[in-house]
Amino acid sequence: MKRSKAKRIVTRRGFLRSAAAAVAAPYVITSEALGGAGTPAASDRITMGGIGMGGRGRGDLNGFMGHREVKVLAVCDVKKGHLDACKNQVNKRYGNSDCQGYTDMRELLDRGDLDAVLVATPDHWHAIACIEACRRGIDVFCEKPLTLTIGEGRQMVEAARTYGCVVSSGSQRVMGDYGRHAQYVASGAIGRITECWVNVGGPSRRCDLPGQPVPEDVAWDLWLGPAPWAPYHPHRCGGAYGLGGKGWRTWYDYSGGMMTDWGGHKFGGAMYAMQLDETGPVEVIPPDGKDVKLLTYVFANGIRMYHGGGGNIRYKGTDGESRGGGNQTEPDPLRRYKGRGGLPGDFLHCVKTREKCFRDFEYAHRVATVCHLGNIAYILKRPLKWDPDSEQFVGDAEANRMVVRTRREPWRV
Repeated sequence: MKRSKAKRIVTRRGFLRSAAAAVAAPYVITSEALGGAGTPAASDRITMGGIGMGGRGRGDLNGFMGHREVKVLAVCDVKKGHLDACKNQVNKRYGNSDCQGYTDMRELLDRGDLDAVLVATPDHWHAIACIEACRRGIDVFCEKPLTLTIGEGRQMVEAARTYGCVVSSGSQRVMGDYGRHAQYVASGAIGRITECWVNVGGPSRRCDLPGQPVPEDVAWDLWLGPAPWAPYHPHRCGGAYGLGGKGWRTWYDYSGGMMTDWGGHKFGGAMYAMQLDETGPVEVIPPDGKDVKLLTYVFANGIRMYHGGGGNIRYKGTDGESRGGGNQTEPDPLRRYKGRGGLPGDFLHCVKTREKCFRDFEYAHRVATVCHLGNIAYILKRPLKWDPDSEQFVGDAEANRMVVRTRREPWRV
């Protein structure tokens, strides 16, 4: 991989590679490599870039910069306002003007001096950004929901495994908001879990907004990327949260709506508690207005999980129900964060140790799949059989066509 032409930056991986050469030849170790004055040595330093630097992306990046071993070198966004704001944020943090800005993520990934990258783009860009990073040997922290489609998730997991990359999804609320409740029910406090209710919003919808002139500071074709071509409208690409029609989360081409957005947190918390986040349901049943009141997921072990039902997450077990936890009866078997500093700290620890992250892409992909399965069932309005091993619908060609989507050229993975 090539080095930056602008500067010779000592990275953690570069330092370790260079150290091997010291056996055969004299080697002068610089003060930058050794660290000092609060700066970690290069062997412990993690150089990062950021792709998709809207409000959430800048917030995530600021969190990473709070870890002393992190050095952010470059950021990327297709909106000039976002890019300039993030560059200023990074430069202010380090007291310099070194942060490089890019409009095209490929240029950032091709620098050759990044250990890790934060991907915080709209959902339709997640797969391509993450897979391209993995192909370059760059570890990835990707915001939730992990994917726009089911098929993308498996591609992302396989890319991470093929190229030996550490990967994590940004579903911080799985542990931060719902972790203690998960640990409580997993300890056996309400017996064996039989049912679970998860309350999140609904799916996205098709967009028919009229076209408007493209602002000079927006690279519209790059914003669309793999999504179908559509005319510019500020509400297509706006950051407004929710399904009110003023932000990209509302629209089917770019997001699965609140079903996937908050679903990444809440379905993620429920599947973590029930130890089902390495598999998936075998049946998905949409509401029919009669006997089936709520969208229902049925797992092979008999557990039923419902979309809706009030509150955040509610569990029913053989010995009672729980809406918020209490005193654990036994030690629980659930995994925990590694390192220090929450979900970002877990990722950074695993970048250094090469362990599997708390929200490894496999877990995040399984949770995103549950969300996508629900959206597909809502669209088709009929029960669906799902094979969580092959990740295909059973005997249903129409549903299987919705596992993937055609990407606009040239954006293939």
